[in-house]
Amino acid sequence: METEEEINAKIMKLTMVIQENFPELSKYLKEMPITIPIDSRPAVNVQNLQKYYESLLTLFRNYVAEHQLNYVSQKTKTGNL
Repeated sequence: METEEEINAKIMKLTMVIQENFPELSKYLKEMPITIPIDSRPAVNVQNLQKYYESLLTLFRNYVAEHQLNYVSQKTKTGNL
């Protein structure tokens, strides 16, 4: 099982990749439901961090896949692919 520090490092790395390569996706990071705590004092633990990382990774993967499909679709329409 990963430690809190390891998961935080993965979250930071993925967040930096998003900000550097897909800045248009950064606006959705603040809107992710998992970042809005229901409790007044939410617990920060390995399980919650892992859930956040997984949701962040899913958002990233889905966006990249859609972005690539749109790129291929545009190239196919123009006959450049």
